Amino acid sequence: MPLTLTHDVLLKERTTLRLGGPALAEAVVSCAAGLDELARVLPGLGGRPLALGAGSNLLAADGPHALILVRAANNAPAELSNQPDGTTLVRAGAGLRLPRLLGFCQRAGLAGLEGLTGVPGRIGGGVAMNAGSYGVELGSLVSRVRLWTPEGGLIWREAKDCAFGYRHFDPQLGTGKGTSANFWLIWEAEFILRADEPFAIRKRMEANYAKKKATQPVTAKSAGCVFKNPAGSSAGRLLDEAGVKGKRLGGMAFSTVHANFLVNEGGGTAAEALELLEYGRAMVFDRFSMNLETEVVVLQ
Repeated sequence: MPLTLTHDVLLKERTTLRLGGPALAEAVVSCAAGLDELARVLPGLGGRPLALGAGSNLLAADGPHALILVRAANNAPAELSNQPDGTTLVRAGAGLRLPRLLGFCQRAGLAGLEGLTGVPGRIGGGVAMNAGSYGVELGSLVSRVRLWTPEGGLIWREAKDCAFGYRHFDPQLGTGKGTSANFWLIWEAEFILRADEPFAIRKRMEANYAKKKATQPVTAKSAGCVFKNPAGSSAGRLLDEAGVKGKRLGGMAFSTVHANFLVNEGGGTAAEALELLEYGRAMVFDRFSMNLETEVVVLQ
């Protein structure tokens, strides 16, 4: 079906931290026709729309949320387009998982994304948060992004017309179409990649994953790094030196592997997670007089 609506959904079933209370509804859109239908029904659903990918960067409070979760389910295999300068454009739907895209590009002999090996989530969320790892940020490889707004429909935005920053993306729609609702959804994106030997790409991916597995709790229920790295420093190191690593509260804990990862060890609550976040922030400030800014998106 182009559009599937489900009422009274639980955020803890749609986030990797497995936390969060009920939202009003979830709209899953699989094709452009579904977007047209969504534009018609969205105003009557009674809540604020929130674009949701794999929920791998969300910490949602335990209580009810007046939200309509909007998920792009356009997850068909990526498409390739060779360019005159020898690069290749890779077009991928927002619903495609990042690991699947990396595997596709490796087999196709297309390099550039290897630093993101082991990063969870989907293309839409990855672009929206400008996901990054081991020196690679997704935004640095974007050629253009296709966005949807309830008023303006689908539009392409060139990367040069958007603003990418550290874990930040702004399509800079200005005062044009789509701004009255203050909501936009990434529908698909194009990336500029270069040719390389598939074997060499795979070896770099394997090395990156081995490093990540040794230094991060990759199999735990987490939302990735919870605090942004301050300029010239590491949030994980600051938390570690402030004595936060391994700190537990109920079912939630700062990982013993990497202090900047908050993990749900089973039965954790958002209230516990939020209290631990404030504890970690306070400990770092007391020790270093530095304020940590959350990287994880907190839904209160």
